[in-house]
Amino acid sequence: MNQDYMKEKPVFLLLVSMGVPMIVSMIAGALYNIVDSIFVAGISEDAMTALSLVFPIQNLAHAAGIGFGIGINAMIARLLGENRLDEANAAASQGLFLSLLHGLALMAAGYLIMPHFLSMFTEDPQIIAYGLEYSSIVFLFAAIDNMGMAYEKIYQAAGKMVTSMNSVLLGCVVNIILDPILIFGLGPIPAYGIRGAAWATGLGQTASLVFYLIISRWRPIHVRVSPRQMRPEAGLCRGMYSVGVAATLNLALTSLLLTALNGILAPFSQVYILVLGVYYKLQALLYQAANGLVQGMRPLIGFNYGAGERERVRRIYHCAMGIIAGIMISGTLLCQAAPGWLMSLFTENPDTIAIGRDALRIISPGFIVSAVSVAASGALEGLGRGFASLKISLMRYVIVIIPAAFLLSRMLGLGPAGVWHAFWIAETAAAVFSFFTYRREVE
Repeated sequence: MNQDYMKEKPVFLLLVSMGVPMIVSMIAGALYNIVDSIFVAGISEDAMTALSLVFPIQNLAHAAGIGFGIGINAMIARLLGENRLDEANAAASQGLFLSLLHGLALMAAGYLIMPHFLSMFTEDPQIIAYGLEYSSIVFLFAAIDNMGMAYEKIYQAAGKMVTSMNSVLLGCVVNIILDPILIFGLGPIPAYGIRGAAWATGLGQTASLVFYLIISRWRPIHVRVSPRQMRPEAGLCRGMYSVGVAATLNLALTSLLLTALNGILAPFSQVYILVLGVYYKLQALLYQAANGLVQGMRPLIGFNYGAGERERVRRIYHCAMGIIAGIMISGTLLCQAAPGWLMSLFTENPDTIAIGRDALRIISPGFIVSAVSVAASGALEGLGRGFASLKISLMRYVIVIIPAAFLLSRMLGLGPAGVWHAFWIAETAAAVFSFFTYRREVE
């Protein structure tokens, strides 16, 4: 297939054509997580708190699939730019097989970790019971989720963004339809409570994978997955893991951050853990939209870099950053204008809403400056500079925010508000670091 359009089409139009389908699919993915939480909140605040506690480990498992998928994507895009189609096919095949193995390992790890993990943050037997009910089902689908992520990145590397969008939308629709039916019951279908939410999530992921399996047979693309090429090769695996491990760590840092912040907030009240969990569900809408644009940018940057179009790489990067900044400004305005309404989607408790309203207003200014970090991190992954991207994420999620949250909340006496202030402080520091890191690595 002729992919010269990747280095010939005007940059803005190219980014829009590649990024908009991914923005739609990423927003849809964030929406079904939010809808999931809204229905779970209808069970009780304990159920919502359990979901917030499970989220870091659930996010870690999902991050492993996305992260390694980014490694597959970057490798395929560069090989296509260099016109090495047979090696691109091998990378796709081996990447899918390795994703299956990763998913099986994550499923086993999830079952072993969750009982101990939940008990670290609460002694409430009802919250622990809810958390175990939900996580035991969610981790059944870890291998399916990982394979779906691998297919998604393969199709994105080939420029098939609409197909990828349709797969995500299908999974979202299945999840949203099944959520109320399985949680609260309908006709002969009994109410499964929080277990129903987990089954709805897993069946949505299954629908996405089945869609890829069908479409790859019905309308095959120029990048082919073949069982004959699934035997791992050192060179290809090294290339995929060099980006994939760093990208996984990038995404997994959110889990580390949430775990640390839950530990800082727990002594104050479990209400703050709930608020933090709700914030992460809400901010996912914003950052998933930005990440959708980044997913459209990655194969473009990788392809053009492989084709030697360095000036075009620079223009793609700066255009993407401008679009991401626009997304972040809109999210900040919404959080400043209607924070109470956003929180009321998840709880009717006026005290919880008041705490969440203050949190959103303090945190949200950091969204705007984070545009620099998000764009730089994604561009570096597309160029195969995975560990440079990881340094940026370490600045955002570990090096600044965790010490700042502890110092502001405990030693400087701001209490939970200190945790909220730590977000914008960390984003500002990371933006400065990202600016100089990208210049040093690429420009």
